[in-house]
Amino acid sequence: MQDEFELVTTLRKELEDANKQYYVLDQPRITDAEYDAFMRELLDLEAKHPNWVTPDSPTQRVGGEVAKEYTKVRHLEPLLSLDNAFAPGDLQEFDRRVRKVAPTVEYVVELKIDGLTVALTYEDGLIMRGATRGDGEVGEDITVNVKTMGSIPLRLDKTVPKLSVRGEGYMPKASFARLNQEREEEGQPTFANPRNAAAGSLRQLNSKITAERKLDYFAYQVLSAKELGLHNQTEVLTYLHRQGFVVNPEYKVFSDIEEVITYCEEMASERHRFPYDIDGLVIKVNEFDLQQELGFTAKSPRWAISYKFPAEQVETVIEDIVIRVGRTGVLTPTAVLKAVSVAGSTVSRATLHNLDNIREKDIRIGDHVLLHKAGDVIPEVIRVIPEKRMGEERLFEMPDLCPECQSPVTQDEGEVAYRCHSITCPARQREGIIHFVSRDAMAIDGLGPAVVQQLLDAGLIKDAADLYSLNFDDLTPVDRMGKKSAENLLKAIEDSKERGLAPLIFALGIRNTGAKSGKTLAQAFGSMDKLLSATVEELQEIPDVGPTMAESLVQFFALESTEQFLTKLREAGVNMTAGTSIKPQIFAGKSIVVTGSLERWERRQIEDLIEGYGGKAASSVSKKTAFVVAGEKAGSKLLKAQGLGVLVITEEEFEQLINEPL
Repeated sequence: MQDEFELVTTLRKELEDANKQYYVLDQPRITDAEYDAFMRELLDLEAKHPNWVTPDSPTQRVGGEVAKEYTKVRHLEPLLSLDNAFAPGDLQEFDRRVRKVAPTVEYVVELKIDGLTVALTYEDGLIMRGATRGDGEVGEDITVNVKTMGSIPLRLDKTVPKLSVRGEGYMPKASFARLNQEREEEGQPTFANPRNAAAGSLRQLNSKITAERKLDYFAYQVLSAKELGLHNQTEVLTYLHRQGFVVNPEYKVFSDIEEVITYCEEMASERHRFPYDIDGLVIKVNEFDLQQELGFTAKSPRWAISYKFPAEQVETVIEDIVIRVGRTGVLTPTAVLKAVSVAGSTVSRATLHNLDNIREKDIRIGDHVLLHKAGDVIPEVIRVIPEKRMGEERLFEMPDLCPECQSPVTQDEGEVAYRCHSITCPARQREGIIHFVSRDAMAIDGLGPAVVQQLLDAGLIKDAADLYSLNFDDLTPVDRMGKKSAENLLKAIEDSKERGLAPLIFALGIRNTGAKSGKTLAQAFGSMDKLLSATVEELQEIPDVGPTMAESLVQFFALESTEQFLTKLREAGVNMTAGTSIKPQIFAGKSIVVTGSLERWERRQIEDLIEGYGGKAASSVSKKTAFVVAGEKAGSKLLKAQGLGVLVITEEEFEQLINEPL
């Protein structure tokens, strides 16, 4: 019993240390596989000894608690909104007002994350409450959902009697794009932008859903900061970081408003480089004594202002609306646009999601429209410009037959989506293969959509299982497939056989079953054979598997086509068990950058190797970079590494490292 209790304590420390290394220090120390193994072991022990569960246990981040309703909570201090500045003149006027009180002033400029304010309360070092902003005076208690966010500490690094923290909850662009893709494939309404997605996710009644959506948090304010010996905003940010919070590192300090304006203009042009959405910057007087002297208006502080970026909207023309058939059979209308540059790239297509969206916005073929990128990621038609209509615009109608296979198209009751239900539809097969080889599934590098289409057109494959029958002579005639690329692709296909059960379940593209569900099912059943024989009732006994997913699984595995597909995979030697091998963590805690043209690996393959051996595959070089792997034609990253004195190695030297562990 004592040994188990000590193990629980050790596991909790390992997991919380791993969270801090990942979220706060940006230096992952253990792999995802190791983290999951530790978490499973801790969950098992806490299930065995429920009286050992504590509020700050890492298991409390997993989610699964269902709230009946959200209770109202009154904030200790009102969460006030900021006045907005839209031009340099607005900032200069703000500066003039401040300098009437203090001729000398220092400003802190922070990125304005496009999310939602979340107020946190800690007592004796433990998190007690998380609340939404609400109307500024009263918010909603969302503590169960806040605890699922890995970037929010459950226990402070240094205990204080009471601490009230404010910050921004947000959804990273990658999470937003993945969530919308999953929802579109399932025929569900998509979110308009990351902010809406984050808000909807934080107010879920089921915290498991919040946990799956991978939200993050930047802390930026401490109430009663002076009582903690903090005298300005920069000291607050440093204090928050030391307490285990994630603080946005992009803040700057200026003493001249013209420098502030220059920085704002720079960030307006660089806003798309961040992995999260920003819609401006916040300018604050640094010193708290001066903030107090400047005071407040009825609704806003006089010592801070928000500089809002101009909205990036461009005008273009919808030249046509075409249909894309996804792997689940959903027909998605897509606008073919007159090519236009927006948010740093040229856009010629934009999804219109579904017929309801087209009707609601009254979109017609030939319309002039305003376009932007939702979350700086997804091209979206905002609205039509009706005054530019010439009378030749055409209404769009969903087809009665699938444009790919001519099978009937139907709309299921209660869904906005129209579907092709033919499992032999070539579009469904193509999209299914693209999904099968994707990174979270079988991770076969070198098999992009264009190559998949060429293999299908040449009759070399009919489904994803046929990939395992390809040989060198099959691949070399493929357009732009050189000898080295063919060898790399065949190696990637061979390597994918050992991915294991969890990625394989996800790769099958079963409706209502995502990557996380694949891990849950693999842990519960251990082999494909056991999963195949599970009933709806047995499946629902598994945590996080509801009736909808259970029905989808049983129906999918009952199909003759599924049986044939799995038989081909077995004959090819694809591993269908949950066993995985753990690589030695020779790169633990190390940040490694790959640059230049590689000969031995595709870029994603070598980055997966780095992460598999415990390292972090970073995108930029800094003093903290352990080493750089440089291929041919390495450019600015190589020069920066040489300038900083960072070790640079070749692919051959990297291979020696992983074959001869340090």
